[in-house]
Amino acid sequence: MSMLQEYRQIKETIRDLTDRLNSLSNDDKLKKELEFEEKLNKLMEQYGKGQKDVIALLDPQNKLSTSSKAASAPVVKRARKVKQYKNPNTGDIIETKGGNHKTLKAWKEQYGAETVEGWATILG
Repeated sequence: MSMLQEYRQIKETIRDLTDRLNSLSNDDKLKKELEFEEKLNKLMEQYGKGQKDVIALLDPQNKLSTSSKAASAPVVKRARKVKQYKNPNTGDIIETKGGNHKTLKAWKEQYGAETVEGWATILG
């Protein structure tokens, strides 16, 4: 892309974003939300409270917080898929879920890791 094309594209993007910003600025819903946020911040400041205090007050069991649910969920490891490697030079076939296979290591040492991975097919 030439610099002139890039310049015109950026200028058009700026024009589009400016139009979007202007339309949002005239939106009554946005004006109400901004007014609410301003009043809420003044109220929190007046009483010496922060966002966490307000959330704890409004949601004592912390039902809205998804981070606590994600942290308490048990970690489930994804099972490895079985790969089948077929050596085209010897016709030997091995099946393994990991790379810690004696014959597979020997092949990778002899033929190179990329070459040996090219011999693999995923079984499931």
